[in-house]
Amino acid sequence: MLRQWKLDELPQLFNVICGEMSLVGPRPDLPEYLAGLPAWQRQVLSLRPGITGWATLYSRHEEELLATVPPEKLHEFYRTVLLPRKIQLDLQYGTRATLWSDVAVLAKTFSAILN
Repeated sequence: MLRQWKLDELPQLFNVICGEMSLVGPRPDLPEYLAGLPAWQRQVLSLRPGITGWATLYSRHEEELLATVPPEKLHEFYRTVLLPRKIQLDLQYGTRATLWSDVAVLAKTFSAILN
């Protein structure tokens, strides 16, 4: 239930308060996936990570999609299909982010959690 309602994300508010994260930004990913990124995708590391973001909303049902992938192909599918798309969305959002777009992402996130 904690995961369903995204309550497992609440401890990250401490990171926001400390200035290590923002409310809206790219979700941090596992170092093993980030290490092999091409240079253009590594630009996402220059953005402050966030609790939610445009790519987070886009991939809201990622667990369901990953459940359709055979276990032996899971990491490859994430690395070659999902992660590049999420990085592309985060980089696009990062270049045009405003206070109002962040408020819109937060509103859509709360709406998605409640639905």
